[in-house]
Parts: sequence; structure tokens; C-alpha cells
Amino acid sequence: MDRNYVMTALGYAVVGLALGVYMGASKNHAQLITHAHIMLIGFVMSFIYGTCHKLWLNNTTSSLAVAQFYIHHIGSLGMFAGLFLLYGRLAEESVVGPILGIASVTVFVGAVMMKVLFLKSAKSA
Repeated sequence: MDRNYVMTALGYAVVGLALGVYMGASKNHAQLITHAHIMLIGFVMSFIYGTCHKLWLNNTTSSLAVAQFYIHHIGSLGMFAGLFLLYGRLAEESVVGPILGIASVTVFVGAVMMKVLFLKSAKSA
């Protein structure tokens, strides 16, 4: 799981940095919120989750760990797409708002699941 997380984290970093370079070059910073979320939730959180798997969770591949991986990324991608559409003025808030709400809760559930993984690993240690 650690390698999967680090590889996706680096993918998010490339996308987030490319968006940042585009904003700087075009002097259009409308996607600043999207850029920040890609970098923090996509890159930083994924990298931290990968580090947690490597250092403390013994690179667990339990069904809970796999589910947590996919839930985090599904929520993240939903959030990034929704923010991109919203701040790019490609969709109205009334349309994108529910998607962003669901995606936010999904990312939150992924974080709670990571906490559960830590609690389970502490009990078995």
C-alpha cells in the first residue's frame, strides 16, 4: 500500500504543479482553490498515508486498507473535479455543490478509516 500511495501522491503533485504553472503563466488564478486541494489532499495526504503504511502499519494490504485507499482517492478525485468545474465556471454551484459535499464526506471517511487502521495495528502490536 505504501508504494501505491506514494505513486498516486506524486501523480497528484504533477497535476497540481502543472495547474499552478498554468495559473502563473496565464495570470489567471481562478483555480487557486483547486490547486491547493490537489496539492494538500492529493499530494500531501496521500504521501502521509503512504508513509504511515510504511513506518507504522507494516504495509498492510487488508481489505480495510484497500478500501481506505480507494475511498480516499474516489473522494479526492470527485472533489478535484467538482472544484475545477466550479472555479472554472463550467458548472453552477447548485449542480456541483452536492458532488462536493459527497466528495468531502468521502475524504473524511477515508481519514477515519486510516485512524481505525492505526488503532487496529496498535492493538495487535
